[in-house]
Amino acid sequence: MLVNGQWQKNWDPVQKSDEKGRFIRQTSSFRTRLSKHEAKALADGEKPLTLYAGLICPWATRTLIARSLFGLERYLPVKIVAPIITDYGWQFTDYSDSTPRSEVQFDYAHQLYVKSDEKFTGRATIPFLWDDTEQRIINNESADILQIFNDDLRVIHNSHYQLRPQQHLDEIGTLNKAIYERLNNGVYQAGFAITEEAYQEAYEHVFSMLDELENRLEGQRYLFGENLSETDIRLFVTLVRFDVAYYGIFKTNKKRISDYCNLSRYLDSLLQIEAFAKNTNIKHIKAGYYSIKALNPNQIAPKGPELDWFKYL
Repeated sequence: MLVNGQWQKNWDPVQKSDEKGRFIRQTSSFRTRLSKHEAKALADGEKPLTLYAGLICPWATRTLIARSLFGLERYLPVKIVAPIITDYGWQFTDYSDSTPRSEVQFDYAHQLYVKSDEKFTGRATIPFLWDDTEQRIINNESADILQIFNDDLRVIHNSHYQLRPQQHLDEIGTLNKAIYERLNNGVYQAGFAITEEAYQEAYEHVFSMLDELENRLEGQRYLFGENLSETDIRLFVTLVRFDVAYYGIFKTNKKRISDYCNLSRYLDSLLQIEAFAKNTNIKHIKAGYYSIKALNPNQIAPKGPELDWFKYL
């Protein structure tokens, strides 16, 4: 991580733990939103921005899906890190489907954090929005970036997709929180737990949440009926990684998503939307998670599984 702008030690998946051995995730440091003036400047080419992301990362994939869903590719170029995290964090290499180092002129994502704040202390995470003119990070919180794309840049895309409909805002907030705590981050809390108690607690949270979602999706297309919401995107990125990564590497192996009738149908349905399928890269997902030395010292990735929904990718 970085301390006062200097890289201090090798990357470690366990950022911080509490007294019971629970994995604690770092909070985001850059939280600026875009004004209408800035959005118009982006559309006019006067305020070029770049999205830095990774195809392995669920938080980054949220933003990639929204970028595609809203047709923002022409306004917002993307730079993709390699899936294997090095001792110095996220790196740019010639790994397939990543952005080559020659196109970014630096090696590691943390170098951009230091350019943005020469005294930055913390972990250099993805995704983040980069201001190419001012050479600084605008926002590195995926939840914010989803809202920037949906709300702040609506003046550009004016999409028929509304990921945060007013009539469901309170429900979206409540369900987002539950899914994040018990599932999105819950799988990490299981995988990176340093005590049996913490692991068992996270394991139970993961599967109780999946059971609730299985029941919720009975007889309906999306989490809020027939309309796609940001909550669907936030859930999708975990579901699509579950059987190929979390089930094995994070020891969340009570059931697979393919064992759930409604969740499987739901996942299949989302993958038929181009924005979801084109931003799902199984090679990156497996390579990244199974390269975590703390969990898989020999870094051997499993050959399987072969899943029905691979046909969409």
